[in-house]
Amino acid sequence: MSFTVEERGNLNSLSYRLFFKNDKGKYVSPFHDIPIYADESQNIFHMVVEVPRWTNAKMEIATKDPLNPVKQDVKKGKLRFVANVFPHKGYIWNYGAIPQTWEDPSHKDGDTGYCGDNDPIDVCEIGSKVCSRGDVIKVKVLGVLAMIDEGETDWKVIAINVEDAEANDLNNISDVQRLKPGYLESTVDWFRRYKVPDGKPENQFAFNCEFKDKDFAIKVIKNTHNFWKDLISQKSEAGELNCKNTCVSASDSPYHCSAEEAKAVVSETSPPGNEEPIPSSVDKWFYYERK
Repeated sequence: MSFTVEERGNLNSLSYRLFFKNDKGKYVSPFHDIPIYADESQNIFHMVVEVPRWTNAKMEIATKDPLNPVKQDVKKGKLRFVANVFPHKGYIWNYGAIPQTWEDPSHKDGDTGYCGDNDPIDVCEIGSKVCSRGDVIKVKVLGVLAMIDEGETDWKVIAINVEDAEANDLNNISDVQRLKPGYLESTVDWFRRYKVPDGKPENQFAFNCEFKDKDFAIKVIKNTHNFWKDLISQKSEAGELNCKNTCVSASDSPYHCSAEEAKAVVSETSPPGNEEPIPSSVDKWFYYERK
């Protein structure tokens, strides 16, 4: 199964959208239509890459927009870029999400004591290749970090592309600690401090900042997949989330739409245009004394 992307609007502007198509040329939602599993028997998952490593634009699956294209997050009417909090330059992994998962905001997690953040589950892919925005890759799960973001559970899955040269050597979170010393500590540091330049407090973590292992992570992912099943079948309240999809069977999802409806959604967005310049402020470094 392969996927391609179609850019609409102007990159680095409010109009930018990245839509997804399957191998039949049919528009699909990266939230609802891309299967969670690349190989269920081996617990290999699909990952949608939202942010390539070393970049700053906070791109994300637009969960409230029809067909859920990737677009840049906006705060107070301005495009959102994460700051370079020394010594970290942009995102320090390929960052994205596992499709067909949902962190239910009405469910209080028994381990963290906090409800979900209303998004697909996040993934940090730690292989050597810098991916492209919109890549759909197959990943092996290694562990998970439980971040508490403004009173919500926000799981961060640690994974590696199965096609990466290092994939055979990394099978659990302990392998990351052994073969990539300092990477997990830097990951906690990044998530703890990345909102401080915006005037927000440092993020907190469950389990005393400890990464849980592969088996725990897979259990968390499967739980969020079950929450998504309830969402897409209208057993859970969607709220502002847009569940329009083209590949989930109409018998399983009342949100199913035709290929023609999907084309109409895309045609209503801005036509492809030239890339806008990135603000020079994005290259600045932010320093502050750690607590």
